[in-house]
Amino acid sequence: MNVPVKSEAKTGDVLLYSEQGDLATITLNRPKAVNALSIELSDRFVEAVERVRRARHINILVIRGSGGNFCAGDDLKEIPSWGNANDFFHRVRYYQNMANQLEELDKVTVSAVDGIAVGGGLEITMACDFVVATERSTWGMPEIDTGITPGWGGTTRMARLIGRRWTKEINMIGALHPARRAVRLGLWNKVVADGTLDKAVDELVAMLQTKNMQTLRQMKFIINKGVEADLHTAQGFEVLSSALAAAVNGWWQVPDADSGVGLKNFASKGELWQKRRSTAKHFWVENRGDE
Repeated sequence: MNVPVKSEAKTGDVLLYSEQGDLATITLNRPKAVNALSIELSDRFVEAVERVRRARHINILVIRGSGGNFCAGDDLKEIPSWGNANDFFHRVRYYQNMANQLEELDKVTVSAVDGIAVGGGLEITMACDFVVATERSTWGMPEIDTGITPGWGGTTRMARLIGRRWTKEINMIGALHPARRAVRLGLWNKVVADGTLDKAVDELVAMLQTKNMQTLRQMKFIINKGVEADLHTAQGFEVLSSALAAAVNGWWQVPDADSGVGLKNFASKGELWQKRRSTAKHFWVENRGDE
């Protein structure tokens, strides 16, 4: 069955948004500026990510660029207009939140990269779950040569993905690298022949759509949270996720669990609620020896 495409775009729009079934696509659309993230485009991107976050019917998000390039990062021509140091502080926090929201989406996210992906463009890819790129694509963090430093993942996410040694090289030298090196380092997933990006992304999306979405959501959550925690805390996420997986697969009944009775008793002020609260409300409250 062909699912109609829902598309919202106006002539000259800096961002294009469309939906097809459970798939949403965001296209950065400033081709003459290599899709550089102007303030306007950044605001639209934040709005689009929030829209995807709220949309229960969307399971997969693809991000791409128009005009044969992915994204050249922040629009450097606009940076002097950001304001003073305090304004920069808030602007970078805003961008960090943008990347964090993208990374935390309970959807599967895919960056479809063709051409240039540098600076903030590369930072977008690092916040996504999958990155598919063409052979001709190039990437890097050239901020060093304009006297600025990355603000929303170029040093932090990158170091967590590939380690501090490579992160220092990429940021402190500022070179442009071929797509295949991003795969070797662990920044991207796959490189495909030029002209075949759409086909490769479509195949990835179709494969993901065969999966159980709840399981994908849980898997993404425990990986993202676990990587930032110590081993035993991360294993705790795995244990809880396993229990949730059992519950959503139908094995939810635990003999000594409340099964909603506690909340129902609260609403009706029933006997169980009265018993629990009357027992606990003043327990060890008065005449405490530790006060």
